[in-house]
Amino acid sequence: MNTPVGRFRYRRSLASRVIVLTTFAVGLSVALVALAAYLTVRHQLQATMDESLMSRAEVAAQYDISQFTMQDVPAWMLGATDTRVGYITSHGDIATTKGPTKDAISLGGPELAVARGASTSSTRTVSTDKTDYRVIAVPTRQSGVALVVAQSLESNEHALGKLGLVMSLFGLAGVIAAALAGWMVARNGLRPVRRLTEAAEDIARTEKLDPIEVQGNDEIARLASAFNAMLAALSASRDRQRQLVADAGHELRTPLTSLRTNLELLSQADRQGGLSETSRAELLDDVRFQIEELTTLIGDLTELAREQPAQVNLEQVDLAEITDRAVQRVRRRAISLAFDVHLEPWWVVGEASALERAITNLLDNAAKWSPPLGVVTVRLQHGSLLVADQGEGIREEDAPHVFDRFYRSPESRTMPGSGLGLSIVRQVAERHGGTVRVGRSEDGGAAFWFDIPGSPEQPGTVTKMSQDTLSTG
Repeated sequence: MNTPVGRFRYRRSLASRVIVLTTFAVGLSVALVALAAYLTVRHQLQATMDESLMSRAEVAAQYDISQFTMQDVPAWMLGATDTRVGYITSHGDIATTKGPTKDAISLGGPELAVARGASTSSTRTVSTDKTDYRVIAVPTRQSGVALVVAQSLESNEHALGKLGLVMSLFGLAGVIAAALAGWMVARNGLRPVRRLTEAAEDIARTEKLDPIEVQGNDEIARLASAFNAMLAALSASRDRQRQLVADAGHELRTPLTSLRTNLELLSQADRQGGLSETSRAELLDDVRFQIEELTTLIGDLTELAREQPAQVNLEQVDLAEITDRAVQRVRRRAISLAFDVHLEPWWVVGEASALERAITNLLDNAAKWSPPLGVVTVRLQHGSLLVADQGEGIREEDAPHVFDRFYRSPESRTMPGSGLGLSIVRQVAERHGGTVRVGRSEDGGAAFWFDIPGSPEQPGTVTKMSQDTLSTG
């Protein structure tokens, strides 16, 4: 719940919260210790007074009270403080000494109970107009009479007052010291946090993804290391984005330039009387080819742009059937080639359109590098699809890069293509929890193995799933 207290708390800085919490914790601890000490001293003082009063009262009770008047009570009975001595009869008659404050101490039921023999003694605090008295009553040798000794609590209260004042002063000093300690902790302990914050703000302002200096091995150092890892990932992503834009611009520039040149030639020829039907047809075929190349390139870029779709439509598909459709399509485009095809059923959970595009790209690549009248081998066995050609094969130094975006070997730069087809193959394979690898065929050409987890028999029906389900195969 977003309460006003919560909003106030989180509007405060971390340093101020550390100071407040430290001060509060120390203040609470000091208050509890002071309260415990105060109660302990108070209890001890009262217990000492009760013990002293009881001792004097028991000694005095052994004497015959009637042999002296209340005015000449011995000094040893009164002690050095404001002490009253008297007696109370079972009929309620009371006689007491008069102290310096002339306070009247009201006796009652507990003392009467002692005088009547119903109780062996009584101890209680009695309040007067001036102060409080600790009153003790014990039975005397004379039946029906109880001796009462009362001592003022003023000295105890004065001592407790001084103790409370001292503890308050020390407690206040402790709170101030805690506030200073909290300020020092916030200032020095949070210095790495401030440095990390300033570095993050500087990165946000300048967009320079330079790593932050890591000092120590505490939690702040771990946070800085994690932040550096995030910066490295962000820098790599930005570099890939810039490279993608640069490569896409370069790849788009070539067919666009050629297309513009052909259109200008066609326009100039029309102004000068026109071209022959043969030349015009060749020029229009070239324009049509360049438009198709642009369309393919844009489609490849669109496919790569959707690396992680939020939700895809999955279904049980037979990879053999998808491969057969792709072979038929490529066969129409490469009529001079022969296709040696052997397909075994292999059911997978995936996107039929994406799988068909990936296989088509493999077949197009094989067709592009095959010699005239060559043979493209297509084998699907135990879930592994092999596409091999009879071309010159892939050089060893090019093999690690054939699946990189826009990568084109020196030999392929004079041939049509965007350099994106094989990268799309790898992306589709990984999205389906599979792999793709390159090697050399038995005829010396290039060979690609496209592996997708599945089953030779059709399992149950699957509808919509998340991308995470697709990636796990």
